[in-house]
Amino acid sequence: MTGSEPVPTVLVGVDDTAHTWHAVDWAAGEAALRGGLLRIVHATGTGAPDPRPPREDDRQDDREDDDPERAADSAAGLLAQARARVLAACPGLLVDTLLVSGRTAPEALLAAGRDAGLIVVGTRGRGGFTGLLLGSVSLKVAAHADRTVVVVRGDTRQATGRPVVAGVRDERDEDAVRFALAEAELRGAPVRLLHAWMPSARGGLTGPQVSGLDDENRAHALVLEHAARPVAEYPGVRVDTDLLVGSPAAALVEASARAGLVVLPRHPVEGRLGLRLGSVVHAVLHHASCPVAVVPVR
Repeated sequence: MTGSEPVPTVLVGVDDTAHTWHAVDWAAGEAALRGGLLRIVHATGTGAPDPRPPREDDRQDDREDDDPERAADSAAGLLAQARARVLAACPGLLVDTLLVSGRTAPEALLAAGRDAGLIVVGTRGRGGFTGLLLGSVSLKVAAHADRTVVVVRGDTRQATGRPVVAGVRDERDEDAVRFALAEAELRGAPVRLLHAWMPSARGGLTGPQVSGLDDENRAHALVLEHAARPVAEYPGVRVDTDLLVGSPAAALVEASARAGLVVLPRHPVEGRLGLRLGSVVHAVLHHASCPVAVVPVR
């Protein structure tokens, strides 16, 4: 990197939950790998009311929020604690903090993230239902950011040396593959490109249906081959390709158990009622055993 090039910035959001420290630690490691700046962001704005009955510590939080000066002191203390934690682990890392008032956490992260190369969020994990384990902040940021978002979940301590798994949906996913290759190069890790597909044929596998499945398999192999073209840009990274028949979400969740990072493309919403993240990305974000990077398809 020359003096005229901007310093790569990794942005991480923090809140008052224990889960935030996993995200901070992961983001600090990422910034160190990139030789860049870690920016720690906390927002003091409030979102929609929480429909769940308040717990005792929530009532305490509400009392603090009623006192703007006390809330500001608490937020500044949280940022100072996060900065001190990072510098204790990575003494030479460039770190700054940003306190955003009057905006919800997703709004603050999306706005501050416009100047960052990567946004990192954690899993809030306060809910008891599977669908609530990720947290609305992580979902909103991953769904709306115009750059890659990493949702930190699982046991990140075991990530060293594990492969980077990139899920491939179609030929437009070269950016996601390229991100996976770049991350693997930083870590000295291999890459596994995975494309899973569900057969359109139903019923017994005889005669013409077998031929049809063969044709489908060849078509999906071409999809994987096309998306894998960025591999040539990273000759030092070992790459394996996997073409599987079955549920893409299930295959990626299973692969995450042996991965250090799963990388997924986020395609534009299809139809008025489509999930903004897509059903596969949504499922993997909720059930993966390792951090998940969501790369928008441009």
